Amino acid sequence: MTTTFDRGATAPTDHTAPDTGKRGSHALRWWVLAVLGVAQLMVVLDATVVNIALPAAQMDLGFSDGDRQWVVTGYALAFGSLLLLGGRLSDLFGRRNTFIIGLIGFAVASAIGGAATSFEMLVAARVGQGVFGALLAPAALSLLTVTFTEPAERAKAFGIFGAVAGTGGALGLLLGGMLTEWASWRWVMFVNLAFAAVALVGAVMLLAKHVATERPKLDIPGTVAVTAALFGIVYGFSHAESTSWTNPVTLSFLIGGAALLAVFVWIEARVAHPLLPLRIVLDRTRGGSYMTVFVMGIGMFAIFLFLTYYMQLSLGYSPITTGLAFLPMVVAIVLSSTTVPPLLLQRVGPKVIVTAGFVIAAVGMGWLTQIGLNTSYATHVLPALILMGLGLGGAMSTAFQGATAGVEHEDAGVASAMINTSQQVGGSIGTALLSTIAASAATDYLAGKQPGALAVAQAQVESYTTSFWWATAIFAIGAVLAAVLIPNTVPAPAEGEPVLAH
Repeated sequence: MTTTFDRGATAPTDHTAPDTGKRGSHALRWWVLAVLGVAQLMVVLDATVVNIALPAAQMDLGFSDGDRQWVVTGYALAFGSLLLLGGRLSDLFGRRNTFIIGLIGFAVASAIGGAATSFEMLVAARVGQGVFGALLAPAALSLLTVTFTEPAERAKAFGIFGAVAGTGGALGLLLGGMLTEWASWRWVMFVNLAFAAVALVGAVMLLAKHVATERPKLDIPGTVAVTAALFGIVYGFSHAESTSWTNPVTLSFLIGGAALLAVFVWIEARVAHPLLPLRIVLDRTRGGSYMTVFVMGIGMFAIFLFLTYYMQLSLGYSPITTGLAFLPMVVAIVLSSTTVPPLLLQRVGPKVIVTAGFVIAAVGMGWLTQIGLNTSYATHVLPALILMGLGLGGAMSTAFQGATAGVEHEDAGVASAMINTSQQVGGSIGTALLSTIAASAATDYLAGKQPGALAVAQAQVESYTTSFWWATAIFAIGAVLAAVLIPNTVPAPAEGEPVLAH
């Protein structure tokens, strides 16, 4: 079956994209992709690279186990709640300007975190990283969206970008382990200065300066409502992980966040210049893509967190060995992300690719439920990682392309921010939901048993396999939703605009 473009009346034409045959702009576009990829990798790495370094940082700075979660939660709260605002600011004030400000701010915050002399200073730096990451991530994806508008190039570019987004978490585990073991926990922060320097030089040299044609307008009520809503939801799930789902603070933030999200939708349907035009999310291709990344964010958490625990606590792997053990998944994601969309998207359509990706990932996750205290990495972990990498890579890169399909260039930033928001909120939900399920499974296993070392170790494995079963079901639900929601038409490219410096 061959699927053709079905753009309808809303598909824009590319009147302003750079001429691919002159001034070397065709080749320069791929250098722009390299710059954007470095910036995206820096942001994605930071979601996991700090995790492995936390015990060393805790010992050095002397903060408690209860305080430790704020090093992770501070970043997640700032990043998740400000992404939509960051995306709209890039639309209003120029993607190049926002991208550069985000890079510089992220680098400064990283330097402060690396030099932290107290717990408060470290958390403040992590919050700063989240704030500037919320500017940087949507600007990077929106620049990619308006740079690559030709179908063949677009599929390849989004495949590469999707590979970076998909492998960043696993690479963060490896990099965090290497830096912590060979240098110091502080280098998981300082390493961002190298990434930011490379991306900043490329951005200054390659990206065109923004020329304002009209006075920017910002939806203040919508901005306040959605920022507070996302903060409440992310904090509520984070609080549930450390307390319970029935805790009054947890319930207050979750219910309040959901109510403010409803208020935000009501505002956006009525204001003249909405922060998030509802047409962006109501389009089935884009809406289905956001759903895909959201569900992946929930399920992928189980891979990185519980499999890391299993390899270190049950199999006795060092942090570096654990990171290396994830590399086959990284390779599979890169292979799938960079080959599936260019080869298959035009032939079978996005519905088939995303649905099949979820099914393959579910099979891989189901494979992990068979692990035990004495099982082999080669037979029980490696095949599962490869399957999940192949499934998630193709589905994620296709979703990244669909998430910005057909948007006009003035909406590219906020459309890009939606995919980052979906991933971040999905990850927060996965963190709280699966951690709670895992803890309950371990407690249930130990009920009525003598709490010896073997029983405790087996209870840990039971908690991991239970979370893997739930993640398998989550991926299966994602497959059903993708089959129902996503139309099987090739995503139309966004409207192009000049982004290359001349």
